[in-house]
Amino acid sequence: MPRPKAGPVPTMKSSLLKPGMQATAWTVFEGGTPEAVPIEIIGLWKNAWGPRQDIILGKMGGKAQRTNVAGGMSGSPVYIDGKLIGAVALRLSVFSPDAICGITPIDLMLEINEFDQTRSGGAKTPENATPRAGLEVPGELLAKVVAAGAAGGPAPQPLMVPIETPLTLSGFTTHTVEAFGPLMRQMGLHPVQGGASGALKGSKPAPGWQNALQPGEPVSGVLVSGDMSMTGMGTVSYNDGKRVLAFGHPFFNLGPVEMPMAKSEVLMTLASAFQPNKIGNATEIVGALHQDRHSGIMGVLGDTAEVIPVSFKVRSFGGGDKVTKEKDYTFNVFVQQKWTPFLMMVTLFNSISGVNDFSEEVTYRVTGKVELDGQNISLTTMQAPSDLPVPAPMMLAGWWGDKFNRLFGNAVQVPKLKSVNAVVDLLPQRRVASIENAWVDKVEAEPGDTLKGRIFLRPFRGERITREFALRIPPSMPKGDHRILLSDAETLNRMQVAAVMVNKYMDIPDTVSLINQERSNTNLYVSLVEARPTVYANDKTLPSLPASVLNVMQSGLTQNRPFLTTGESATEQTALPFDLVVNGSYSLKVTVK
Repeated sequence: MPRPKAGPVPTMKSSLLKPGMQATAWTVFEGGTPEAVPIEIIGLWKNAWGPRQDIILGKMGGKAQRTNVAGGMSGSPVYIDGKLIGAVALRLSVFSPDAICGITPIDLMLEINEFDQTRSGGAKTPENATPRAGLEVPGELLAKVVAAGAAGGPAPQPLMVPIETPLTLSGFTTHTVEAFGPLMRQMGLHPVQGGASGALKGSKPAPGWQNALQPGEPVSGVLVSGDMSMTGMGTVSYNDGKRVLAFGHPFFNLGPVEMPMAKSEVLMTLASAFQPNKIGNATEIVGALHQDRHSGIMGVLGDTAEVIPVSFKVRSFGGGDKVTKEKDYTFNVFVQQKWTPFLMMVTLFNSISGVNDFSEEVTYRVTGKVELDGQNISLTTMQAPSDLPVPAPMMLAGWWGDKFNRLFGNAVQVPKLKSVNAVVDLLPQRRVASIENAWVDKVEAEPGDTLKGRIFLRPFRGERITREFALRIPPSMPKGDHRILLSDAETLNRMQVAAVMVNKYMDIPDTVSLINQERSNTNLYVSLVEARPTVYANDKTLPSLPASVLNVMQSGLTQNRPFLTTGESATEQTALPFDLVVNGSYSLKVTVK
């Protein structure tokens, strides 16, 4: 048969197929032109794809007999006498010498056009790929990455499995692929290092999109594009001139999506009895994917998907704290509540690990800004190496991804991010210090008095640091014994973080406000603590609350909007800045007469 073209095409129901029928599949082995592959129909495998969802079994010949059923062939259209019967989507066994494939019937794929915004179940996301790690690390995302890397052997696989989607990572280091690859493989993806065309920027369709993605040609869903790119490649099954069906199985099974859709080219098809794969590049954006369903994906040519523009500046500092080198990275990130935080984490880690100054004894300082509709988030932190088995860049990436996880995990509304910018500084040496001791000039004071004190910190492999501070006793301070608390940021942030976890219905403005209120771990905080309750409600901290007011608040307490109460109130007096990470806390007793 001649090479298939875009446009309406007659179809054949799978119930009319008989064993021994000769079919033809179209797929690309090299370049961008599809080649014909003979297929002998073995028969129908009843209910193999789900209840009342049959799979067509076929034996591939020609070049596919040598390469086997390769990753990237997903979606290759199959015809009998010019009629479309379905798309190659599954493979049978791993080491089988026969190229046995499973073909998704075209009727199942055409059903995708009937869906609108209904959600799919069992989506492949970093959130539910693996159980939480048994290591205390910042955020759910990083915990899952650590757990995936620490997992044992591969999980048992069913006999018939969807063809793995090659997830091509361009501009990503080997270190990044090794760190995040296990989690991706648990989601049925096969991460490989590859390339991408310079035209793969933004999300607007390139000129000539009207004639793109003919049946049998390679197609990619774009998760990240720009100086680094992440794309999943498959094959076009059907093109009616506007709508495109591909894969024959889910990409992530996310349901409705807004993901850039790109043309691709195949450099070669790696033949293997264990893991055959197409190796290729995504070339240019030609539309947007709108559906990611059980039986395939659907995109529309010429459409534009929303993406988040991101820019990173990575600076290396010398011994005199002067910038010796800097690199700028710009790219765009796919918008999805589970995937966006993960992609933010991966790209930050990759930006750090891709510089020559990357080493074990380096401290990382991040200053970032997230622009939303009507609000901005300012982020700053410092991450130094520690004795934990998780390296500092991974801990930093987990902290970064956790901020976006809080935004996109919002149960009230979806955040609209306009841009994300960050500066990452690589500072020499391990810059961390622990609070060791402190004293004040007097332990008894009257309301309105000012106490002077001194605090001592012990840095990693350095001389002890001494810093003076002053603390004023408020005129309204009640008589009795109180505490002066000298602490790191984590000690003061702990209750606010707990308040976020118990409140399931915190909207975007409150979430942004709470993130902006978080203290920096490069400061040492001096607070005056008294034995009066503090209430944490949404993004508000209500210290020294009278008992009468607390009783009124508790009477109106609801299960969905709880608040936390502590028996003490800490009034923050001052913050002492340091150019290192401050850890620990120290308390001093003071008596107000």
